Amino acid sequence: MEPDIAEIAARFRIGGRFIDAAAYGAGHINRTYVSRAATPGGVVRYVHQRINHDVFKHPEELMSNIERVTSHIRGKHVAAGRDPARRVLTVVPALDGRSFHRTDDGEYWRTYLFVEGAHTSDVAESPDHAYSAAKAFAEFQSMVGDLPGERLYETIPNFGDSRRRFDSLVEAAEIDAAGRAAEVAGEIDFALARQDVTPVLGDLLARGRVPERIIHYDTKINNVLIDDRTGEGICVIDLDTVMPGAAMYDFGDMVRLGAATAAEDERDLSKVHLDLDMFEGLARGYLEVAGRFLTPVEIDYLAFSARLIALTTGTRFLTDHLAGDVYFRTHRPGQNLDRCRTQFAMVREMEENADRMEAIVNRYR
Repeated sequence: MEPDIAEIAARFRIGGRFIDAAAYGAGHINRTYVSRAATPGGVVRYVHQRINHDVFKHPEELMSNIERVTSHIRGKHVAAGRDPARRVLTVVPALDGRSFHRTDDGEYWRTYLFVEGAHTSDVAESPDHAYSAAKAFAEFQSMVGDLPGERLYETIPNFGDSRRRFDSLVEAAEIDAAGRAAEVAGEIDFALARQDVTPVLGDLLARGRVPERIIHYDTKINNVLIDDRTGEGICVIDLDTVMPGAAMYDFGDMVRLGAATAAEDERDLSKVHLDLDMFEGLARGYLEVAGRFLTPVEIDYLAFSARLIALTTGTRFLTDHLAGDVYFRTHRPGQNLDRCRTQFAMVREMEENADRMEAIVNRYR
């Protein structure tokens, strides 16, 4: 049953008369809609999202993180004389002043101002596009690097712990809730053969060899809005997983899709390859900014992190497939398994091109 977006919009300070709304985007977790409102200044669009509280157990904490981060970034753009409405998400308050509305049946909704004159793409369209997106993510890390106050909440505890993701896969395979383990024995074996690398980033953090930073944790190319006119990456979106972690995780996550030659759920694995030109665009854009604040050890592990995060993400998709598709939203049978297989195909290609990837990173460090 589709929600009544007019009713949801009426719970926020949208400053106009509701016109209409439609479903928007294809995110894995939250449901998203865009509405139009007639205001004295013209038609204004808003983004309304139902927060998936099965995934995010504490929506109030999640929205606290987002409020703090967006307010901090907004202040920096204002100080620099830039229009913050196009550079950072604008949280529209609910009628009671909170950053979210909780319905009578316990659903949590939030509203953002729609950023006009910008677009996203599920895959990198060119090395320049990859460069712009990676630079935007690095600027995001840079801007939140001096966020004052207490440590951000972990909206999904241990989200970046690759070792725990591997352990969850082993447990899901043993339970075999959906009766699928036998058909994916090859994929399970692929992950098992690489279990030794899963603790690497966590160990670096635990031993203090790299600093804990505030990171995005979901640096897909389509989480950067690209300016329609200039091609610049202007606004980082989807901030639900912004929390403490290792900076290299964000770089690795953007590479697993940003340097792929096919979509995340491509069924024909012959189309899935590592595009080294795209990888170079990502490395160049990211290090143009992040090279100013990353430590030498962090840079040393950037290329490795791409391989690890592709493995970790593939493991997550495989775990969800084994569990019966309970976490990631699917639109067809076997979609999580297809997602897993594309990630593992990228792992193979990154293993074969490890030296070339290291050389590219070193070129821009």
